[in-house]
Formats: sequence, structure tokens, C-alpha cells
Amino acid sequence: MTHNARQRFRAPAKLKLRDKDADDSTFSTRSANPKLGKSRAKRLDHERTAALIDRIGDLQDKLYAQHKQKVLLILQGMDTAGKDGTIRAMFSGISPMGLRAVAFKGPTDNELAHDYLWRVHAHVPVKGEIAIFNRSHYEDVLITRVQGMIDDEECKRRYAQIRDFERMLAETGTVIIKVFLHIAKEEQRQRLQERLDDPDKQWKFNPEDIKQRGKWDDYQRAYEKAIRETDAPHAPWYIVPANSKTHRNLVVASLLLETLEGMDLHYPPPHPDLSSFTVE
Repeated sequence: MTHNARQRFRAPAKLKLRDKDADDSTFSTRSANPKLGKSRAKRLDHERTAALIDRIGDLQDKLYAQHKQKVLLILQGMDTAGKDGTIRAMFSGISPMGLRAVAFKGPTDNELAHDYLWRVHAHVPVKGEIAIFNRSHYEDVLITRVQGMIDDEECKRRYAQIRDFERMLAETGTVIIKVFLHIAKEEQRQRLQERLDDPDKQWKFNPEDIKQRGKWDDYQRAYEKAIRETDAPHAPWYIVPANSKTHRNLVVASLLLETLEGMDLHYPPPHPDLSSFTVE
């Protein structure tokens, strides 16, 4: 049972990103049973997530075998929100057949010479595949707008182009799930500091992250606007509280499982001509 995550975490029409909502733990075992100790509840949540991932694996196998539909999971969020961690937690135990993760970094000169959707379209899932985008085409209405690379009019045009792009993907068999991993500003500060304090994690630290952190409020408004402008029944946005990594993984697993369960996935019927074959 996944508690109808798609309904609970669907982005509201009048979205307002508030730090306190990043601590929401609605799906946690401890939320349902406050008397449980933290470590016990966390262990149970890990077990629940693992059980959901096992079911996702079974359905992903059917998706691959059926070879008709496609799934695109988009992960967006501020630096340290947990995009990499979510991918590791969700898919490390699932067969790599029919599964692909794509990380979108800063565009290359060749990519900049094309339209901004060109590099994204090249990585959308093929039939039978789940593709996970670590960042996506939404960077082109987020960082570009906050940094002043595009103005309001160009941003508005891009919202319309993204809506058309995602509608085209949906109409050609792609099931889209868009997730904003919502962390609080203080949580981000702690995670950045942890990277600095741990020699084994300093390679993850980029001084540019501090510069972008200074524009926190601008990014929150940019996300609110982008999500409101591009949320649609065929390409829904979900706001996942991500201060707790355990709860974050539980919610994303629930969202993906519910989506796959709604896709009528099954193995292809046996081929009648093969019934008489015998392997000797």
C-alpha cells in the first residue's frame, strides 16, 4: 500500500514553497505511530522502501518486456536536495536493462549552438525504458532566469515550449513524473558544511554553490513559477519533502510505484508457434 502519494504530494495550483513543509514526514512510520523510537521507525521506513523498490523492479521488467510505453522521471531541486542520493536509493537494486540515468550539467558549446531542448530530446526514454533526469530542461527557465540570461518574455515563451514538448512526449507514449525535492535553507547549509568538514566529500563541494545559495529566494520564486506554469495532468509535478532522506526515498518510491501500477503492465502473451519447441 502506497497511501496515494500522487494525490498527497501533487503540486497545488497556488504553490508556495515554505521551509517548514520540507520537514513533512506524512508517510513515515513514526508519523503513524509516534510512540516508536526514531531508530526503529527509520529502520522500518527503509524496509518499506525496499519492499516498494522490489515491486518497482517487477513492474519495470514487464515494462521492458512489453516494449510499448516509456517512463520519464525528472528530479529537480536546489543544490544538495538529494537528486543523486534518490537515484542511488531507488535504482541500485533494479536491473539496469531498460533503465537509464542522465545528469544534465552546464551545456557544451555544441549544445549551446542548438536550441535548448535539443540536448534533452536526445535522452528521452525509448519504448520499454525508464529514464531518470538529474536536472533537466527546467534549468533553462530556472538558472537562466535567476542569472538574468533570459528576460520575462523569453521565459514565458520557454514555458509554452516546454508544455508543448512534454505534451508531445505524452502523446507518443511517455509517462512523465516530475519531482521537486524540497529542502529548507538551513538543511542546505548543514549539508554544504558537511561536505566541507569531511575530506572524503570535499570533492562534491563547489564554491559556486555558495554564490547560488545567496539567491535562495530568487530560486524559490523561479521554481514556484515554473511548476505552476508547466504542471499538467499528463506531466504532473510533485513536491516531495526532502529534509529527511529516508522519507524522501519512501515518497519517491511510492510515486513511481503508483505510476507504474496505473500503466497496465504485463508480460507479452506466449507465442503459439513456440509451444511445440523442445530444447534438447
